[in-house]
Amino acid sequence: MEPQLLHGVTGHVATVVIRHPEKRNAMTAAMWGSLPPLLETLAADPDVRVLVLTGEGGTFCAGADISTLQGSALEAQRLAVAAEEALAAFPKPTLAAVRGHCVGGGAQLAAACDLRFAEEGALFGVTPAKLGIVYPASATRRLVSLVGPATAKYLLFSGELIDAGRALRTGLVDEVLSGGELDGRVAEFTRILASRSRLTQAAAKEFADGRTDRDAYWGERAAESGDAAEGVAAFLERRTPRFTWSVPTSG
Repeated sequence: MEPQLLHGVTGHVATVVIRHPEKRNAMTAAMWGSLPPLLETLAADPDVRVLVLTGEGGTFCAGADISTLQGSALEAQRLAVAAEEALAAFPKPTLAAVRGHCVGGGAQLAAACDLRFAEEGALFGVTPAKLGIVYPASATRRLVSLVGPATAKYLLFSGELIDAGRALRTGLVDEVLSGGELDGRVAEFTRILASRSRLTQAAAKEFADGRTDRDAYWGERAAESGDAAEGVAAFLERRTPRFTWSVPTSG
């Protein structure tokens, strides 16, 4: 079965599926390289309001396919960083739905999402110390922002795996679901996200990621959007708001 990234759009939710079952969904160089253009296409689709990243079957992603890295480790890392940064920069809410192993490059991708929901039994690890690889600065900073410096050092220094419970306690994941509940909860929560103001979400995403120089820009967007007036009217009329502002493809 060919390693690849599958994708589809249902309602306003795009789902990207990591598919490489022979290697527990490990990412090949070609898979890393295909993610940024795929994300660009989905970001430009006005029907897409939320993106879910997951793995096929019972695991999320066991990292990089080591068999494809021999002699090209630096190039593979460049591709992985480009994919991670493209995912982090996706202008709409992103959620990683995690089962099984979320290790190495898989953890890197999950951390680049805005939110992470995990099934009980999931295992997380950041494993460059097992291979003598220098973990990228961008990925290290992102990990520290999620779990703090002490836990980031624990994960990076040791390469040890932690379970979903510890991942939840340290902030690496946002929710842990019992077996069989993950898909339903992800579907429910992404419907909620898709119904909310995209203006609020886009501004909050930028501010949370450190873009504090954009107050004026987002103030202008808020003034012209009409979302606030619609939100107040819907609240007073006890109806679901119909927000119309859409994330621009650039800007």
